[in-house]
Amino acid sequence: MRICICGGGNLGHVCAGFLANRGHQVSVLTTKPERWSPEIEIVAPDGTFKGHLTQVSSHPDEVIPQAEMVLVCLPGYAIHDELIKIRPYLSKTCQVGTVVSSTGFFFEAFNVLSTGIALFGFQRVPFISRVVEYGRIAELKGYKESLHVAIEHTESKEGLRQTLEQLFEKPVTLAENYYEVSLSNSNPLLHPSRLYTMWKDWHEGVVYPHNPQFYAEWTLEASTLLLQMDGEFQHLLKALGLKDGCIPPVLHYYEVSDAETLTHKLRSIKAFQNIASPMKAVEGGFIPDFNSRYFTEDFPYGTRFIVETAHKQNVYVPTIDCIYQWGLSKIISISI
Repeated sequence: MRICICGGGNLGHVCAGFLANRGHQVSVLTTKPERWSPEIEIVAPDGTFKGHLTQVSSHPDEVIPQAEMVLVCLPGYAIHDELIKIRPYLSKTCQVGTVVSSTGFFFEAFNVLSTGIALFGFQRVPFISRVVEYGRIAELKGYKESLHVAIEHTESKEGLRQTLEQLFEKPVTLAENYYEVSLSNSNPLLHPSRLYTMWKDWHEGVVYPHNPQFYAEWTLEASTLLLQMDGEFQHLLKALGLKDGCIPPVLHYYEVSDAETLTHKLRSIKAFQNIASPMKAVEGGFIPDFNSRYFTEDFPYGTRFIVETAHKQNVYVPTIDCIYQWGLSKIISISI
């Protein structure tokens, strides 16, 4: 299959190497083509493998027209402009999708692309990925046991589902509605709950003596706030008519019973260890880094879509709204 990967980040590297290794003709659309090797090495838990790339370019007219599938591997803030950039070169039969949908892919694609273009988006990323050497080596740190995908603007949903299952070599289940994958109580609620409880009282001149671990020092206050936000989120899902459990409540997902056990669970997850909070060093200690992706990604390209959808549905989400407005104010103040 002829596939174009849009984006040269962690997931872009791993998806390109994984799919090319399986014999597909993989091209990459990136702003830094000169840094890419024709061959990507992927270090995986079950061994190391390589994938030969057909082409790497910064020009969409060179890689998009021949693509049968375009896979967007970009942060939320880059999706709109990327779709605008590739739109003139998409064939009528091209399928356009994203590795994760909770940063606004469907909302942007509905506005930018023709209704004749088949769209798909995964609920969660297919791989845990990390770039080791840009354009040359990446680490596939973990596979997902199964994938959940939403498909829109095509009558051949089952055919596309089967194609994705073959491409990623994992069972793929089909969502009933794009909201199931576009709205999330993961990062768009998880990260803001911790950020707010750490820095809601921060103001210019406040310097903290150390940078706490984001998860290993997770607090009961953050868990309590997260569960309050999740309660509002679940109410929104019911108002949208989504089936029960399509996005499990936080307590069910983490297999815990209350805020206290949730706190213990988040502190103890091995993959979350050694992740520092988004802060920057200054004289005398540390201050919050409002330019980090915890702020620039999760609030305007995660929490935002929950809030906007709730407002359209006339669903009251006061806690989520409050945290969202707080985070947005920090981003705006920094950009100004």
